Amino acid sequence: MSESTRPANGSAQRPTSGSTQQPVSGSAQQPTGGPTSESAQRTYEWLRPSPEEHIGWDVDVLYGPWPRHPHDTGLDEVRAHLRRSPVANALALSTRGPLFDDEAGNAETIRDLDDCPELLPVGTVDVRDALTAEDRLDELAAAGVRFLRLFTLEQAAEPGFPGYRRVVKLAIDRGMVLLHDGDPRRFGPPLTDRGADVVFLDLHAYLLADFLLMARDEPGFRATTRMLSGPDSIERAVDAVGPRHLVFGSRTPFMDISPQTMKLRYADISPDDRAAIATKNVEELLA
Repeated sequence: MSESTRPANGSAQRPTSGSTQQPVSGSAQQPTGGPTSESAQRTYEWLRPSPEEHIGWDVDVLYGPWPRHPHDTGLDEVRAHLRRSPVANALALSTRGPLFDDEAGNAETIRDLDDCPELLPVGTVDVRDALTAEDRLDELAAAGVRFLRLFTLEQAAEPGFPGYRRVVKLAIDRGMVLLHDGDPRRFGPPLTDRGADVVFLDLHAYLLADFLLMARDEPGFRATTRMLSGPDSIERAVDAVGPRHLVFGSRTPFMDISPQTMKLRYADISPDDRAAIATKNVEELLA
């Protein structure tokens, strides 16, 4: 869809988060000409899917065991899954790092992905053992790893914990991009005014307004589209702060990648905005 075909006032054409789009019972909107024939003629005027499905970068990919997942998904299976999707490249991490041993997990991720040109390694540290974080971050920097993923939920870290603050400071000092789990309303404030590049992985549609208020003043704050399930969540973010604050993330293989790609395809945004979210914003972080 080109800009010329987009409604002049796009928000007025879209269903909003507070709109049910349901006909009133017994109103004049009730079908009168036979339910089968009218249903076949109905179209959703606000849905104008882009023909473009390509996703340049997925920032949220893991491989290995996961306690709440019914089976372990190895690297080969994850790569095969991505090849069957519109995703071309991904930032990936072995679950050994957050679940068992950050040093061994980082080494495994770097070693495993050395022969995977479509995957870039992501490192991690154990925020419960921040005394070793400096060594872990130096090892990652020496290996050319630019992204650090924090698992505060699995490691029970709170924004005010000394270990968490120590890890964040060391990572920001090294210019690393944080891939951050948890509620942005809790973890965003301690990361403001620090020049940090942060991708919030768990931004839900219900929390979008609070994130947008922070993103207005924080050019380095971004979020994935994974949990923006409101009918106009992506459009609201683009309209409020621009497309640079969103990136694509699917949490493959623990989540179905299809709804994530379709959500972006059906978003009522320009092709340039879509390309920024699907590809260019991550390329900017990699530059």
